[in-house]
Amino acid sequence: MDSPDFLFRRSRELFVQSKWIVLARAVFALVLVFSTLFFSDTDLSGQRAPSFLSLYKISGTILGLSLVYFVWLYQEKYLYALAYTQIIIDTFIVTAIVFVTGGYHSIFTFLYLLVIIYAAMLLLARGSFLVALASSIQYGFLIELEYHKIIAPLSENQPLALVVDQHHILYRVVIIISACFATAALSGILSLQLKTARKDLKIAQEHLKRVEKMAAVDELVSGIAHEIKNPLASLSGSIQMLRHQMAPTGENDKLMQIILRETDRLRQIVTDIRLISKPGRTNAELIDLSKAIDDVKTLFDNTPAWHTRINIVTRIERDLYVYMDRVHLQQILWNLIKNAAESIEGKGKITISLYSPKHKRIYLTIQDTGLGIDKKNAPHIFDPFFTTKSDGTGLGLSIIHRIVDTYDGMIDFESIPGKGTVFTLIFQNPHSYSSMS
Repeated sequence: MDSPDFLFRRSRELFVQSKWIVLARAVFALVLVFSTLFFSDTDLSGQRAPSFLSLYKISGTILGLSLVYFVWLYQEKYLYALAYTQIIIDTFIVTAIVFVTGGYHSIFTFLYLLVIIYAAMLLLARGSFLVALASSIQYGFLIELEYHKIIAPLSENQPLALVVDQHHILYRVVIIISACFATAALSGILSLQLKTARKDLKIAQEHLKRVEKMAAVDELVSGIAHEIKNPLASLSGSIQMLRHQMAPTGENDKLMQIILRETDRLRQIVTDIRLISKPGRTNAELIDLSKAIDDVKTLFDNTPAWHTRINIVTRIERDLYVYMDRVHLQQILWNLIKNAAESIEGKGKITISLYSPKHKRIYLTIQDTGLGIDKKNAPHIFDPFFTTKSDGTGLGLSIIHRIVDTYDGMIDFESIPGKGTVFTLIFQNPHSYSSMS
């Protein structure tokens, strides 16, 4: 499921891709004009053949449409509508070019395939199959009209039925339609793989930047935590002994309880800091991810603070495993789901998806309908001690990031304020994991 921020980035990609396609279309129109000038001939009266004049008109139409597309494009509105519009119009333009250059005998039928390919670039598999269908219908309809003498290409003097055998015509039409749909299938698959590869590359780059940033302070933070741990234990033990010996009452007892509570809080922070620097993989085992998610969901559903207003929806592919410490995995899942729930005001939904395309990498996404993350805070959410909560320590996401990295995984997020956030975790599939071989 695409996150809100992904939709924004996708619109930017669509803008850039559309710009290059509009430019390529304009260049094609110019090439068509100059090649027509070079190869066209004239009749005895000095006039150019009607088919070449038609190509000039088509080229002019393409250039005019390119200008309209540029104006539309730089409005940066309704980009998907622009993509569909120009692609569908292009199929009609290709049909017109095929018609004026010989119809059945035209060498320009390959242009249908080009339109299908860049339709896949803009609109993925759905767009490419739509264009394949439109191209097939138009080409089949054109040949049908040509065969029944309803229309005839400008370059042809005889009806198609008198020139070509019916079986050859049917064979040509079937081949062209098959090529259109085969191109749509292949280009759709390649575009989807390219989309996934780009997203994974972006996640990897951002993840590595954060790892390098955190590594720079690991030793310092670990040393500070070690130095604090022993004095903190002494302080806590001393207060407990004093409280036991003095049996204070009233205000003194209340003050000692505050000291003990805060020392416990500091002890937990020190433990978290040490976990950030050295999570450890000693207790790693093979864990069924779907079962782990179900367990955490059951725990969440039985938490009174959330179960009445937060609906968790799971879309889980079964039989996917990860090699990890069970406590670490539970900590990751619980903290991400808890953060998602806390970002939702009133009622809302959390969607957990688990899948593994072709059983290579494993993708786990946790998406909420909450307040989202402010853009100025987004670069810092994995930084230790960064928090926007009044009672938070700012260590939760830092710990999750370090745990995921310890098991050779990656984590990233996408968010738009007011619309929600999605966290994506990518794990190695144990079947290809080197330590399990």
